[in-house]
Amino acid sequence: MEGLIKISSISKTYRMGDVEVNALRGVDLNISKGEFVAVMGASGSGKSTLMNVIGCLDVADKGSYSLDGKETSHLKRRELADLRNSKIGFVFQNFSLLARTTALENVELPAHYSRGGKKVDHRAAARAALVKVGLGARLDHMPNQLSGGQQQRVAIARAIVNDPPLILADEPTGALDTQTSLEVMALFKDLNNSGKTIVLVTHEPDIALHANRLIKMRDGIIISDELMRK
Repeated sequence: MEGLIKISSISKTYRMGDVEVNALRGVDLNISKGEFVAVMGASGSGKSTLMNVIGCLDVADKGSYSLDGKETSHLKRRELADLRNSKIGFVFQNFSLLARTTALENVELPAHYSRGGKKVDHRAAARAALVKVGLGARLDHMPNQLSGGQQQRVAIARAIVNDPPLILADEPTGALDTQTSLEVMALFKDLNNSGKTIVLVTHEPDIALHANRLIKMRDGIIISDELMRK
């Protein structure tokens, strides 16, 4: 399979007062297009920092990171933002929806920041994304009129509205009950089957089982990386 994420010897150190925290210590990682990868690890293991680097929200101190053939280590802030918007969709535990904005308007928002050069009907793209996640009848609902599972579906629709090749999901079921979590994971599986690469951070082993590959981290390094038996 063709490579999408290529990480070589990345390190990241944070300074907290007089203390240095080595969040990542020489991590190597390759993820191919179309993979569904779960990342697990205790608090402080480095998984969130790794996700931030993959998501172009942070830059490693050392090493290199190439996303879909684009080396990121020397990009300026605006260039990183453009790369994020065109290549990555984000899904978070707390949904991160705008409270006074309809589902359709929430999903439409990232399309307005797209700088791909193509003329796109943002409203039509947002509507299609909501239909894809099963919320075609909830376009005009505000977040407080939706259940937690429906809000997460809106967030997933927002993540895919620009048709990025990569979806990064940070504890996407952390605020959901068991049945709703299964429904959301089924949706991620459908997206993966349609060609999306998904990298998911979770502390729940049963959620990680939905992935095809499991990476475990500890103390800023990858301690295991294995394909999941299905």
